[in-house]
Amino acid sequence: MAKMTPRTLSGFMELLPAPQQQMERMMEILRSTYSRYGFTPLDTPVIEASEVLLAKGGGDTEKQIYRFQKGDADLALRFDLTVPLAKYVALHYNDLSFPFRRYQIGKVYRGERAQRGRFREFYQADIDVIGDGKLDITNEAEIPSIIYQTFTALGLRRFQIRVNNRKILNGFYAMQGLTEKSGDIMRTVDKLDKIGPDKVRVCLMDDCGLTDAQADEILKFIAITGSNSEVLSALEDYQGKNEVFDQGLSELQTVVKYLAAFGVPEENFAVDLTIARGLDYYTGTVYETTLLDHPEIGSVCSGGRYDNLAEYYTDRQLPGVGISIGLTRLFYVLGEQGMLNSALPTSPADVLVLPMTSDLAPAIQLATDLRGAGVRTQLYTEAKKFKAKMSYADKLAIPYVIFLGDDEIAQGVVSCKDMTTGEQTKLPFDETLARIRSGLAQRNKGCVIVEQ
Repeated sequence: MAKMTPRTLSGFMELLPAPQQQMERMMEILRSTYSRYGFTPLDTPVIEASEVLLAKGGGDTEKQIYRFQKGDADLALRFDLTVPLAKYVALHYNDLSFPFRRYQIGKVYRGERAQRGRFREFYQADIDVIGDGKLDITNEAEIPSIIYQTFTALGLRRFQIRVNNRKILNGFYAMQGLTEKSGDIMRTVDKLDKIGPDKVRVCLMDDCGLTDAQADEILKFIAITGSNSEVLSALEDYQGKNEVFDQGLSELQTVVKYLAAFGVPEENFAVDLTIARGLDYYTGTVYETTLLDHPEIGSVCSGGRYDNLAEYYTDRQLPGVGISIGLTRLFYVLGEQGMLNSALPTSPADVLVLPMTSDLAPAIQLATDLRGAGVRTQLYTEAKKFKAKMSYADKLAIPYVIFLGDDEIAQGVVSCKDMTTGEQTKLPFDETLARIRSGLAQRNKGCVIVEQ
């Protein structure tokens, strides 16, 4: 039988053990942060009935979805975590308590062209708050604090959460008599960072059919900048002309008002009238988060408020607000920028126990005691030479190796070598355990991400 050449499909990320440990650290920080805000973990099936995923489909969604037949079943791989959430809430409505707060970190699949930093299989990390009939604006004000706490816990400081409100934009376009074209206009304005104001102006006129005056008025509006209070003050000049605009401005003022109480510094938050989000279902506050020193990366966390999550599955009004982090892409670009902290431990174990006697019972007991004390411990019993055993520990970057021979057993001590410093001690178990814990605490200081 001819041997196959092993390969990983294009657009799929497969990590070696050390970077996988870095990815796991990031996921654990996300889980920990989301849990502190009262979000419950959720896991939905990777495979759904195609009709469920395509309920709001068409266009790019239908082109990108991985769809297949199994018997008579028409199935597909999920392309995001929001559509499965909508199905989940509609299906389990009677068993859930509202507002329903969930987080989910899971893989999604999109059959788009694989390219640098873009994958066909990738992790998304989402949080959503779903209301029953209504959802208070305070939830929209809380989202920036969750983004802030998440990114600072990862080690980032130089980032900005950019916020706008779709009602402000819808109201403004209604004032200009451009309601029917507002969707196309917002999608065009959303490209401002990528193509610049001059090209946006051309697109507004050529693609959206706007006049010179209308294009100028829109560019003047989205060019309102300054501190948050200055932008809000400038927006007040438009008050009283459109009810939707006034409602959006009131909501945005509330979000900004609560920032300090939620612990978000103003330097990490900016009202930005160019933020529209391309997805049509956002109806209120919208968010995009960028790394200030790496604008080329684009948004690393985005989302917003929507009026009816599950409209394709139920008549119940289920408004919500949520954000999503493209975790695989973020991990990839951080690694490419050299921003992943290589100093943090990536070993699968903290201690490698090497039995030096034919009777393995004492070494097995020692490993059991270490694990019971919360220390990740591997017992190495392979028939290898001593040098090969030490090389194994070194290659895996295991920080401590314990030797247990007849002398140690007779004296009631263990020999422990610090693989970083080379220091070796022969101490009772409790003292060795304290030394290992102290060393591990030092090694684990620092954040997953290091800004350049």
